[in-house]
Amino acid sequence: MTVFGITTEEQVELDKALYDALTPLASAIRSRLSGLPEDRKWEAEPVEVALSVLAAWKVVDTEVKRLTATAADTAGTYGASYEQLGSVWGITRQGARKKWPDAVSRPVAAGASANRTVELCGGTAELTRESGSGLWRWSGVGADGTRGAAEAAVRYATPEEAAAHAGAFLKGHARVDGAAMRREADDFFGAEDRVGDEDPWGRGGD
Repeated sequence: MTVFGITTEEQVELDKALYDALTPLASAIRSRLSGLPEDRKWEAEPVEVALSVLAAWKVVDTEVKRLTATAADTAGTYGASYEQLGSVWGITRQGARKKWPDAVSRPVAAGASANRTVELCGGTAELTRESGSGLWRWSGVGADGTRGAAEAAVRYATPEEAAAHAGAFLKGHARVDGAAMRREADDFFGAEDRVGDEDPWGRGGD
């Protein structure tokens, strides 16, 4: 496994940057915990002050973990494997999979098509997974005959996200079923007063 380290100078600069970022956060936490005015918020027993600083580091630690997971997901989206993620983090492939279970998409079985189909409101859309990036696109035809597709520069990280956008397109281009509407109207109003098949509710011509 490859472990990436930093130089002593980089360590010093990193520590300084972290402490500079921590100071206002620790001050805000200390002020809330103590309820003291700004000029007296650090007046307390040393243990209380130290605990306020620790609380601030906890916030930073949680945020770093969130950003780390985002970075792993991004790397996975661009094709990184769990072996590569583990190498960067200094852990095994299995450890990386456990740490970031959703970072890397499962490979498509040999011989199986990666494409998926969405059928909705009388229209059909095809979801296509790009072999290089592993990202998804969609294209389809609505029930009214309108063709549509994801914009040229748009890619989706999951097929579910692509399907949601394809579904919105298909819903927006559903064909009006006149026969079904007529049946519903007849069931509700009765067919006796219907003027004609071309204008079932008598709204044509004066």
